[in-house]
Amino acid sequence: MSTPGSKPASDSKRAPRPHRRPKKDPARIVAFRALRAVDERDAYANLILPSLLREAEQKGMDRRDAALATELVYGTLRLQGSYDAIIEACIDRPLREVDPPVLDVLALGAHQLLTTRIPSHAAVSATVELARVVLGDGRAKFVNAVLRKISAQDLDTWLAQVAPPYEQDAEDHLAVVHSHPRWVVSALWDSLGRWQPDASGRAALEDLLRADNERPEVTLVARPGRSTAAELLDARPESEPGRWSPYAVRLAEGGEPGGIEAVKENRAGVQDEGSQLVALALAAAKVEGRDRLWLDGCAGPGGKAALLAALAAERGAALVASEKQPHRARLVARALDGNPGPYTVIAADGTKPAWADGTFDRTLVDVPCSGLGALRRRPEARWRRRPDDLAGFGPLQRDLLRGAVRATRIGGVVGYATCSPHLAETRAVVDDVLRDTPGLEWIDARPLLPGLPGLGEGPDVQLWPHLHGTDAMYLALFRRTA
Repeated sequence: MSTPGSKPASDSKRAPRPHRRPKKDPARIVAFRALRAVDERDAYANLILPSLLREAEQKGMDRRDAALATELVYGTLRLQGSYDAIIEACIDRPLREVDPPVLDVLALGAHQLLTTRIPSHAAVSATVELARVVLGDGRAKFVNAVLRKISAQDLDTWLAQVAPPYEQDAEDHLAVVHSHPRWVVSALWDSLGRWQPDASGRAALEDLLRADNERPEVTLVARPGRSTAAELLDARPESEPGRWSPYAVRLAEGGEPGGIEAVKENRAGVQDEGSQLVALALAAAKVEGRDRLWLDGCAGPGGKAALLAALAAERGAALVASEKQPHRARLVARALDGNPGPYTVIAADGTKPAWADGTFDRTLVDVPCSGLGALRRRPEARWRRRPDDLAGFGPLQRDLLRGAVRATRIGGVVGYATCSPHLAETRAVVDDVLRDTPGLEWIDARPLLPGLPGLGEGPDVQLWPHLHGTDAMYLALFRRTA
């Protein structure tokens, strides 16, 4: 019997709380799997995420969760450098000693806390649940403790705390605040100084770095003779015309191009406006004599080739689209399918061409590069690339440009393009080839891109996300004279 005031025997020892299974949040599970694929397999988010979303949608994921997963993946990858610095300030060990899967969960949580509109309690709770699913209860407690520390301050306050003062180390400061590797910050600053000497100070560089961290618009291209910008605008009334290309249409945020008839029928496609401008400038340059046969010497995956083929067909010319990798050549063939004019797709090495010298009237090589001009679309590239990579690209870029010159007849036009603003991949390549290749003269590309501001002194041009709303495409044009 119990005496008055004593606790009942049944209350003196509580029964253990039953184990609760963690809730599986489909959006966060997909985001985590995508980040692991990027880290473990060097996957590209824009390639792995669609397949993961399709798989999840087959299991019942709705569009709202798919949109959240997309935002979590790209947002976390873009600001990974800033989040790493903040996470390291909240733990008692170097970042390198934290398991990569734990870091991925922490970065996803930091993104929700510091950059999205998700309430703090919900961001912490959902991320800890994710940790329980993918890491286990033990490490979920660590994640919970770190996220609660992060939630105590907003992003600007954290960055002011973890970034070195600008006056002490400008490049290190900008690298942390704007989430770019220091060497990329330095390279972009050098390039801005070359192309925009009157506007290459801190403000311009920060505008560029911010633009790299913004979600890019989805831009469509209407392929001439098969579709028009007006048709695409009618298909999506909330869309807008392109800024510079007469064939470009910009979709409203969240716009899905797959449902548009012209895209489904391959009469239009998704293509950044900078890539469209490169093709249009090559097509607009004056050739001496005939204009019957064009070459895209690095055609994969086929966006520029499809536009060039359509432009060539309007003039009664034919396009040869060459791509070294057979699987990418198949993508080119798919992009060109249905083109009204004659074209040929071949798998060939542009440095060891399958055609005779002097065959083509117009030749374009959009060469493999570091991809530093497309960091908005492939944010993981900034963390994957190293300065040493440029040394590997350089010889190939020079050989491809020399091959393009040989492929072009006297009086014809040669275009060299790359989606990188790094001087080692742009002007350094061109200057070297000009030095050892007689019979080339510059064509000023600026008049061929009417209306675009900030193109510098020429004759080559560099496009910028913060000035032109495009990827940072570079273009140099030449005429072969001897």
